[in-house]
Amino acid sequence: MLGETAREKQRLREKIWREMENAKIAVFPLPCRGRIPNFVGAEIAAEKLRQLEVWKNARVVFVSPDSPQRKVRENVLKDGKTLIMASPRLERGFILIDPARTKGKEQFASTIKGAFKFGVETQSFPKPDLIVEGSVAVDIDGHRLGKGRGYGDLEIATLKRMFGEIPVATTVHDIQVVENVPFKEKDEKVSIIVTPTRIIRLTDE
Repeated sequence: MLGETAREKQRLREKIWREMENAKIAVFPLPCRGRIPNFVGAEIAAEKLRQLEVWKNARVVFVSPDSPQRKVRENVLKDGKTLIMASPRLERGFILIDPARTKGKEQFASTIKGAFKFGVETQSFPKPDLIVEGSVAVDIDGHRLGKGRGYGDLEIATLKRMFGEIPVATTVHDIQVVENVPFKEKDEKVSIIVTPTRIIRLTDE
């Protein structure tokens, strides 16, 4: 049986999915229920993230394989940075993509199909300077809600176990920034929230 925190998390997921679809904020792939929802303005949020010093200084960036982060992955490659991506559900571990191999083809290389074509499946890669995850919801204390299968938390925890602390950003629509995300102590937090309209920097206190 689900505990109360798990039930609260699922209620919030359902609320966000419903609101995003009703407001026509959710975009392909649809329906967004059960997913990290892709959203109107995802590319704008990706460009805002690109302006941050932590991005500009990064040489290696990890990005989740979620649909709303596709433009983030494209920007990593366009900016000449090494892209590390988790394979979907981590079934095939991690994928390392060298930007030198994707010149002029960054848009395709940033898709899951393209990542497998241009990248190398590996468990050994350099430390990411930045982690970018998708979220269903996030609050201003940095608590993040994924789609409920635990892969985002597992990706972040695995990278931190391998390399130590790394800044974690998420790109979301403004409607996904909520007052309170239910959480458990083991849940991983984010330190930067980027929406199409704002940047929220958090401290991990």
